[in-house]
Formats: sequence, structure tokens, C-alpha cells
Amino acid sequence: MPPFLSRLGLAGALLVLAHVAPAAAESQAPIPLPEAIRSAGVIRVGIEATYPPMAYKDPATNERRGLNVDLVTAIAKELNVTIQWEEMTFEQLITGINAGRVDFSGSSMTDLPARREKLSFVDYIATGPQIFTTSRQSGGIATPLDMCGKTIATPRTTNYFPTAQAWSETHCVAAGRPPMQVIGTAGAAASRADLQQGRANAALLGAEYVAYLRQQDPGTFVAIGAPIARNLSGLAFPRSNPGLRDAVAAALKRLVANGTYLALLKKHGLEAQALTEITIDAGQ
Repeated sequence: MPPFLSRLGLAGALLVLAHVAPAAAESQAPIPLPEAIRSAGVIRVGIEATYPPMAYKDPATNERRGLNVDLVTAIAKELNVTIQWEEMTFEQLITGINAGRVDFSGSSMTDLPARREKLSFVDYIATGPQIFTTSRQSGGIATPLDMCGKTIATPRTTNYFPTAQAWSETHCVAAGRPPMQVIGTAGAAASRADLQQGRANAALLGAEYVAYLRQQDPGTFVAIGAPIARNLSGLAFPRSNPGLRDAVAAALKRLVANGTYLALLKKHGLEAQALTEITIDAGQ
């Protein structure tokens, strides 16, 4: 090959690399963070570790496990920061965020318009209130409508309680059926206990939790129809700190693009609830 053609080939290759390299570098550029967090290198994350498979304690080791734990850990890696976990009850999460005790909530929280008066959400998973019962109590309960006139247990501190009441008004009372009796409980574990101990005919909890229970105890629990509503769950931030919210959203989008997001959902059996796009404050 004549020398000038070799030189031309090399020059062409260098020209291509010159255009490709900046694009590749830009795609992996550091995600901007608020200066206080960037300089500290730490994010304080509130977590309620009592809600499998999202966040819970391994009974054998007492270590935190769950999708939210894995996902926030992956986000922190993308942001090049470490996590300072702060364990709280669900009720303490919102006050903890607004009082500045934590930077955001790493627990699943339904993105609702009423909550957005004080909080902003990075939505990362589809969810919904799922009616379920035990296999021994499932006789006569084949669809959600079969719950009219029966009792259902659900946590009083979540949106599931008013959702169950509203569903009963629309689908039972308005149709001339007896209302579904909604029992408010202290949490998911209490709702499950009321069901298993016969104090309720069924329970209403997040679709992800019901999926977890059915995986852990095959043949014990029966899902009744589809979730009675569709919601988005998000990581919650103070409205006063959009910079951190946007950084976390950008990190999540990278995890979606590189396959980490879906791999983590599959790890916990939740791939059916995956979102194709990470959104902000998109809950209904």
C-alpha cells in the first residue's frame, strides 16, 4: 500500500476516534450533585426495613436486604457517594425528610398528589393494592367483587386504607351489594396476622409484598384478581432539594440503560412491575 494511503487510513481512524471518544466520555460524565453532598461524599437515606421484598432484615444475619436496598446501593455507586442508612418507621419517613434528618427516603412510598404538597418523587416501580387471602379461606372468594360483605385488613397509615374504602363504595355499595368491611391495622405484618388468624377474610397490601409472600410460602396465599388500582412507587425527596432528586433520577436512568435496574427487579421476582421510563412526580 502506498505510504500516503496508510497515512490517510490512520488519519481517518483518528478522526473517527476523535468523534466517538467525547460521546462515550460524556455518557459516563459525573452526575452533578448538590455541593454539600458532593463535598461530604455521603447521602443519608431513611429506610423502613420491615417490608419485604423491598426492604427487610435477613432473620439469619439481621442484614438489610431487598430491592430498595440493592437499588439505592447501585444509585450511590453511580453518584460516587457512600450511604448512611437511617432506620425509621414509615410514619417517621415523611417528617424525617422535611426536618432534614435524612436526604431522601429509600423505602417504597406511593407517589400521590396529596403527598406532593411536601415531597417530590423519583418513580421507579409500578405497584398497586392487591387483595389476597389464604388457600383455606379462599372458598367463595374468586374475584374482588366477592369481598363485598366480607372483612379485609390493611395498614391504616398507608393509602391502601382509603383506597379500599373508596373501592367498596364504588363496587359494592353503589351496586347494591353490602360494603366491604375495612379493618385498619398497624402495618403489613399485622394485616397478614389478622388474615392468618381468621380476624379478616382477606388482606390488602402492595402487589410486590403479596408476590413475596407467595414465593416464600407456596400454596399458602392466593391473590384475588388483579390489583384494584395502579400506582407508582417512588423514592421521596424534600421539594426544597430538586438537585439531589434530579441526580438520583439521572443515576436510575443509567441503571435502566445498562440493564442493572431490570436485573435487580428480576433478582427479587418483581420484573412484571418494571417501568420502561424513570419519571418524576408522575403518580396519579
